[in-house]
Amino acid sequence: MADRPLIPRPPWRGRRVVLGVTGGVAAYKAVQLARDLTRLGALVDTVATRSAASFVAPLSFEGVTGRSVYSELLSGEGSALHIRLGNQADLVLVAPATADLVARAAQGRADDLLTTTLLVTRAPILLAPAMNDRMFSHPQTRRNLEHCREVLGYHVAGPGVGPLAIGEGEGPGRMLEPEALVDHAGRLLGRDPTFEGRRVLVTAGPTREPVDPVRYVGNRSSGRMGFALAREAWLRGAEVFLVTGPSELPDPVGVHTVRVHTAREMLEEVESLIPEADLTAFAAAVADFRPREIRPGKTKRSARGEKLEIELVENPDIALETVAMRRKGSVTIGFALETEELRERAAGKLEAKAFDLIVANDPGVEGAGFEVATNQVLILDRDGGEERIPLQEKGEVARLIMDRAGARLAVRGEGG
Repeated sequence: MADRPLIPRPPWRGRRVVLGVTGGVAAYKAVQLARDLTRLGALVDTVATRSAASFVAPLSFEGVTGRSVYSELLSGEGSALHIRLGNQADLVLVAPATADLVARAAQGRADDLLTTTLLVTRAPILLAPAMNDRMFSHPQTRRNLEHCREVLGYHVAGPGVGPLAIGEGEGPGRMLEPEALVDHAGRLLGRDPTFEGRRVLVTAGPTREPVDPVRYVGNRSSGRMGFALAREAWLRGAEVFLVTGPSELPDPVGVHTVRVHTAREMLEEVESLIPEADLTAFAAAVADFRPREIRPGKTKRSARGEKLEIELVENPDIALETVAMRRKGSVTIGFALETEELRERAAGKLEAKAFDLIVANDPGVEGAGFEVATNQVLILDRDGGEERIPLQEKGEVARLIMDRAGARLAVRGEGG
């Protein structure tokens, strides 16, 4: 999570998470998961099965959460420990969820502290399966997982595909990485009725307009702001589509990510998605111009002499060209990066492109330029409102932007 500082923040902050850990090789990852959730502000109570202790010491969880680890159904903590844990939980997350745990959960067994807690709680339950690929593909395991999802209403994250235990090769059955499970937990903790069932479209990153097979015209945008917006909307319960130019950032968890290169490719994808979008954020740094012609081979210095002339033509303005395609009642956010006259130019774009909100920033401000994890922005709205967001991590800026967009979305939803 190098690009995502782990500081207490919604939707994890102050929430109680019961982390169930069962006896599988992936149990070692649960320590990192417990640590990350705790650093985000969650109160993590670990419930470890007896077999889990064969893979990782309970003291490891105490060390990263600062809280006790529970394992015995009947202990000095009281015979009703499972009731207290289940009633207080905002989320029960089982990681790893072995084939045995999934089977016992599907049957409604109550033979240890973890399964009794599953029966007591009315909080969302998230299973992170982890097992050998043959065990995962067994018809009974598939039926058990389906029963947990369809009948019991549990949520299932994974498994992933990749290397399994030594000697077991690769295949489906690998537990998702802690970073992904943190986000799956966050989505269940942070569901917002305003965003649930909504479609959100975000554009991000730069575009690269080819000069020849090697060179291109582009900019320094990393895509961090757009990726943060897509993640934030997904955490709130929306179905999110991210159309991004070239970026080294990994696809956000749960988000439908489409990767393109040029402005015209991005326009084509946006045109296909925007008619169904309830909220659109144009966060991409689209190149204003592209070479009129793409040279078929690499342009060699020896053949061009001391000067290389490239004729540029204007690229489509994606936000402007899709105004008429926007869904009635939808909310649209624009972005403006300006090196001078920040407010005036942003206000002009707000009006010209019929945005509901526009987020403006000056790349010359220290910590708010390209290729950094922080931002400082000015938000203008169509009602004349103006708000300055001080320098902070882009994920937090994205949260504040979505708060304001969500407020407008809620009002329009009430209006039909």
